[in-house]
Amino acid sequence: MFKVLVNKFVNGNLVLQIFIGIVLGVVVATVSKDFALSFSILGELFVKSLKAIAPILVFVLVSTAIATKEVGVQTKMKPIITLYIMGTFLSAVIAVLISFAFPIDLVFLEETQQSLTPPDSIVAVLKGVLFNMVDNPINALLEGNFIGVLVWAIALGFAMHSSSVETKKVFFDVSDGVTKIVKFIIRLAPFGIFGLVANTVAETGFDTLLTYSKLIIILVGTMLFIALVLNPLIVFLKTKKNPYPLVLIALKESGITAFFTRSSAANIPVNLNLCKKLGLDEDTYSISIPLGATTNMAGAAVTITVLTLATVNTLGINVDFGTALLLCIISSLAACGTSGVAGGSILLIPLACSLFGISNDIAMQVVATGFIIGVIQDSMETALNSSTDVVFTAACH
Repeated sequence: MFKVLVNKFVNGNLVLQIFIGIVLGVVVATVSKDFALSFSILGELFVKSLKAIAPILVFVLVSTAIATKEVGVQTKMKPIITLYIMGTFLSAVIAVLISFAFPIDLVFLEETQQSLTPPDSIVAVLKGVLFNMVDNPINALLEGNFIGVLVWAIALGFAMHSSSVETKKVFFDVSDGVTKIVKFIIRLAPFGIFGLVANTVAETGFDTLLTYSKLIIILVGTMLFIALVLNPLIVFLKTKKNPYPLVLIALKESGITAFFTRSSAANIPVNLNLCKKLGLDEDTYSISIPLGATTNMAGAAVTITVLTLATVNTLGINVDFGTALLLCIISSLAACGTSGVAGGSILLIPLACSLFGISNDIAMQVVATGFIIGVIQDSMETALNSSTDVVFTAACH
């Protein structure tokens, strides 16, 4: 009997199982808060497992792809990176337009409860990216620094490109072994999502979020517009085909898990698995997916732009077209420097606010507001960011 149940679970529809986990999580949290909190360990184990395996997976796949790449075979990285940059910038532009159409006033808090040190300039953001590139490879793996992991994986791949056939076979075998581990972890997603939902609903509830309902609606509405209108339009212009089958499968199989893990880094194994399922070129997606987790940040650009303009509107500061365009550029650049962890974009709001001469004290109060609505904002942002990685990679296939 037990063996039959296990077989049904392993061979069952993963998305349906995740949906059941979501529903059960909400039900358990509604019935008993304390009982729901006891399941938080399932969510924590799931997210930690994904975060633990993701750097190793990226390092192995990228180094294997480059080391075993046949001479003359071209990847499609250039058009993918172009779409990443275009999508992030246009997302910031749309966020500006929506913020102008639906201005928001914020209620500033008396004090912040976050001990944070946000970057104070674009130079600081870019400096951090450069330092991450030359981070110690062991430290990059331990800390989940995917920029550093990518750089060292590419370096090792090129260094081993002329190695023997036997050595390259070892690369393939290790890659297959790590991929099997990832598939096992992903199969446990229904239990992990159940724990995350139960814990989130039990801890947060819905009363606090109602206070910031207008801000949440603007953020969520903007991100949905980008996911369901802007991204499909970009894909259509690129492929000249109906984009919605691709967009919807990416949202269903990548966006759902990203929504609840709230980490682009943790969702890298899910995206790599989806790309393989879609039959994409491994030499391309093994690089574009981890790169997208650190640079393709449409959701982050929206968050930074909307919250900055909400602050500007609250303080009664006039914004001309030139300044709004500059904000789009700054938001895009800052978003690309966002770490692939929960709440990464919130820390870059003071940087954007400084463009309007807003003091760091006020900006940090906005950061605190961002953390309050983060259970919705950051979840939507990560779902948009992560699913878009797959969409743009597949569009260039």
